[in-house]
Formats: sequence, structure tokens, C-alpha cells
Amino acid sequence: MQKQISTPRLDGLDVARGLALIAMATYHFSWDLELFGYLEPGAASSGFLKFYARAIATSFLFIVGFSLVLATAGGMKWQSYFVRLAQVGAAALAISAATYFAMPSGWIFFGILHHIVLASLIGLIFVRLHWAIVLPAAIAAFALPSLDVVTTDAPWLSFIGLFSTAPNSNDFVPVFPWLSASLAGIAVAKFAVSNAWMPYLAKPQATKFPARQLKFLGRHSLFFYILHQPFLIGIVWLAAQIMPADQFVSTNFAAECEMICLKQFTSNQCETYCNCFESELKDNAAQWSQLSVEKKSTAVSNLCSQKMHETPNP
Repeated sequence: MQKQISTPRLDGLDVARGLALIAMATYHFSWDLELFGYLEPGAASSGFLKFYARAIATSFLFIVGFSLVLATAGGMKWQSYFVRLAQVGAAALAISAATYFAMPSGWIFFGILHHIVLASLIGLIFVRLHWAIVLPAAIAAFALPSLDVVTTDAPWLSFIGLFSTAPNSNDFVPVFPWLSASLAGIAVAKFAVSNAWMPYLAKPQATKFPARQLKFLGRHSLFFYILHQPFLIGIVWLAAQIMPADQFVSTNFAAECEMICLKQFTSNQCETYCNCFESELKDNAAQWSQLSVEKKSTAVSNLCSQKMHETPNP
């Protein structure tokens, strides 16, 4: 166990968190554009945007681990820790409840906030260890899912991340491999503390635009996280009322749909789902004409998901 050392608050860390929040909002905006038909189906979960989303999540979780070391280096402030944990946990539960009713086929049962709560608890073990122990643990957490040493498809254990088929969710950040990011943050921060780097890292002050605004955003991250998506969806919804997307289903929809679907389901199931979705929106458009784009997407998805699960596997 290393000696506890008092550390200053780092403006740079708050600025980095603020930048991560802005990046997250831009990604979620692309997701909203796809939802309302302004981007091709699957655009937000493939190509550059797929890796962009992973980079954003990694940065958030790295900052969680780094911040945990700073918060505990001068002695654990349990009241502040549990208040913050309760706030994040309440927000995570609220998101789960809202998405369960709004989009049941892809509701968020273990997203980024759920992971932050669990990582903050697990991190308490590792902040007491030397960085040379934490770093290999981070590497192991990253590699574990690909080793296929332990796998389970039990639905209630899917949050662990050791499955053969990923569950369907609009924001899924399982324990493995994502715990590796927060453990890496702990390892780097512990290394910096042990080498007395913190006073140097604390010297750059965020006093000018835009660093000062990013620092403010970074210090109120949960508030921003909760409010940004309803605001962005509202903007895209308003745009859709004024200038609707030209088409909801593109000419290459089936191919893109199957490419995404095959990551979780069999080829027969995906063919059934994608053909159903395209057929409903093209051939049975009148049936869904009274629904908004968002409700239409959810209703058709639920109908086709039911047909997909009834499809026998060869």
C-alpha cells in the first residue's frame, strides 16, 4: 500500500471532462439524426462514428479512474463519495426507466452511467494498490472477453460482458472490457502521484476562453449529461416538423440492416427482421402514417423483432 499524498485539483482534468461531454453530445446528435431519418440506418453504430463513440466512452471512464485517485489521495471523504455515487446511480435508473417505456426493444439497462457507478465501487480496491499491479489488471480486463475463458448468455449476467451474443441496447457498456479504461486511469494517476507529478500537472489554469467554459462544464458533468439529449432530440424533432427527411428507408437499407443485425443474431433472423422492416415502411406506409417518425420506428421495430424471434434457426 502506498502512502496517501494530498493532491491539488487539476483544471486540466475538468477541461478534459468538458471536452468529452461536447464530443458525447456531437455523437448523440448523429444518433438523433439517424432516428429521425436524416442519416442512413446504422450510420451511428458503424464506420467512424462507431469508433468515435468508443473513444468518447474510453475517455470518460479513464477520467473516472484518474479522478478517483485524486479524491482518495488525501484521505477518503466518504460523504462526498456516496452523495456523488447516489446522484449518478439515480440518473442511471432514471435513464433505464425512461428508455424502457420509450424504446423497450433497445432500452438502456447497463449504459455508461451504470458502469461508472460500478467502476467507482470496484476502483476503491485498486486505488490502494501500486500502479504496477493496477496496470496489468487493466490489460487483463480488456483482454478477458476475447479469451473466451468464461462465457454466459444468461440475460441477468449480460452486464458482465462475457457473452457469446451481445444483448440489444442503445447504450451498453459492460464491465468487461470497459473496466480496463477506469483501471488504466487509476494506474496512470497512481504513477503520477508516486513520482510527485501532480503539482506540475496542476499548474496550467483554465482562466481564459474556452478553457474556463470547458472547466465549468466538466465540473457539472452529470447535469449536462441528463439534459443534453432531450434538448438535442427536441431540436431534431422541430426540424423534422419543418423539413422532414426525404426518405426513411434508403435503397441499401437491407444490406446495412443485416450487417448490423448479424453482430447479435443469426442470418435467418436478420433476413426476416430487415425484410419485415423495409416492407412495412414501404408497402404498408399507410398503416403507420399517423405516427411520428420516432414512434413509427419503435412500432415497426417491435413488430419485426417479434417476427424475427419466431423465425426457426436452421
